[in-house]
Amino acid sequence: MSATGPVDGLGDAARPGTGEVTATVIVNAPAAKVFDAFLNWEGQSQWIPFTKVRVVEGDGGEGSLVEAITALGPASLRDELRVVKVNPPFEVRVVHCGKILRGPGSVRCTAMSGDRTQVVLHEWFHLPAGPVGKVAWPVLWPGSKLSFTGALRKFGRLVEQGRL
Repeated sequence: MSATGPVDGLGDAARPGTGEVTATVIVNAPAAKVFDAFLNWEGQSQWIPFTKVRVVEGDGGEGSLVEAITALGPASLRDELRVVKVNPPFEVRVVHCGKILRGPGSVRCTAMSGDRTQVVLHEWFHLPAGPVGKVAWPVLWPGSKLSFTGALRKFGRLVEQGRL
C-alpha cells in the first residue's frame, strides 16, 4: 500500500496487520462486469451475510467512506473503510479504519479466457486485544477464511445470474 494520496491520514490502519485472509473465486463473466458489480457498495449487502453496506461519504470511488454494519441478533459490528485506490477493471484497495476493524484490503479482478474472471479478495487485519488476539487468530482464521470464501462465491453466483 502506498503512503501517498488517500492513504494519508489513516495512520497505522493503512499498514498490514498480522491477521491475513485471502479468498478466491472464478466468475463466469467478463472482468469489467465483475469489477463494476464489486464497486456496487450497497449491492454487497446481498452477498455479505447479515451485513448492510452503504456509502456515507463520496461517490463510492477513491476517497469515499463506506460503512458496513454486520448484525446478528442484538450484537453488531461497524466496519468503516476508506476507498484508497480504484483501478478499473482490475483492482480496488481499501483501508478498514474503524475502531475495531483496521487494516488494508484489496480486490483484484484478473480476466481469463472464455469471459471468466478470477477474483482475489485479500485483507490484512490488525488483531484486537493485543497478544490475546494474536494467540486467538489461528483458531479464528479458518472461520474467517470460510466466511470470506462463501461470501465471494455468492457474489460470483449473483454476477453470473445478472443480479448484480
